[in-house]
Amino acid sequence: MAKRLVVIPEKCSGCKICEVVCSIHRFGVNNPKKSAIRVIVLYPHPVIRMPIFCNQCREPKCQENCPTEAIVRKNDTVEIDEDRCVSCQQCVVSCPFGAIFLHEDIPVPFKCNLCGGVPQCVRECPNNALFYQPEHILGQAQRVVNALKYTHMKEVLYIEKGEKKRLRYAGIGREKEEG
Repeated sequence: MAKRLVVIPEKCSGCKICEVVCSIHRFGVNNPKKSAIRVIVLYPHPVIRMPIFCNQCREPKCQENCPTEAIVRKNDTVEIDEDRCVSCQQCVVSCPFGAIFLHEDIPVPFKCNLCGGVPQCVRECPNNALFYQPEHILGQAQRVVNALKYTHMKEVLYIEKGEKKRLRYAGIGREKEEG
């Protein structure tokens, strides 16, 4: 059964422990610039913290654009064959997620290889923002979050046949009109 690495950005604190763990596990050094997962933090408001990693695409653009066929699929992981790679960096440019990285000490681009099926970033994330779960339940967490957002809504504005309309949930919000 294929599994995927998944993030819930709202749970990410931006601590970047995942970066340190990855660089130590993968390259034996405490150097987040040698990590195959990178936490992007955007300011000022709203503050966004988002771990970026390879999504192990079914039809990877990096593989499609590799002139030496160095991007290969091994089991359920998309990997870079270092023997075939000429470091042209087409994979870096073509990845729609920005999840293939370069470092001057490493001769070829690198990306997440899921630590051979036991992602260390998932094991060490203090806020449980990262999950390694079966593909068939991908999106389940997002569906729950989306449903919960509706429970906090009082009304929805929408347009139907060019006319603006307002839908109120369970009479919530009518107190203002009646008062």
